[in-house]
Amino acid sequence: MRNLKRVLTVVLVISVVVAFVPLVVALDVNKVNINKATVPDLVKIKGIGQKYAERIVAYRDKNGPFKKIEDITNVKGIGPKKFEAIKNLITVE
Repeated sequence: MRNLKRVLTVVLVISVVVAFVPLVVALDVNKVNINKATVPDLVKIKGIGQKYAERIVAYRDKNGPFKKIEDITNVKGIGPKKFEAIKNLITVE
């Protein structure tokens, strides 16, 4: 009986983990890759308008790809506050 309870507990835990994996993957998929995004892609990010999107693309064209998401703060007008607002919405991978 104890072994059955352990097996059922393990199965339950594995089931819960497996159920959440697609959710986690989906969250990452919805991020915008700032190294590949076009201006229309970038304006879809809440808080990034046409001008910021153009600056991001221009910066990337001039300086090469962003190595980490924090590098977006090198773009004129994107400071710590704006970065905090968008950091979970962007990726460099």
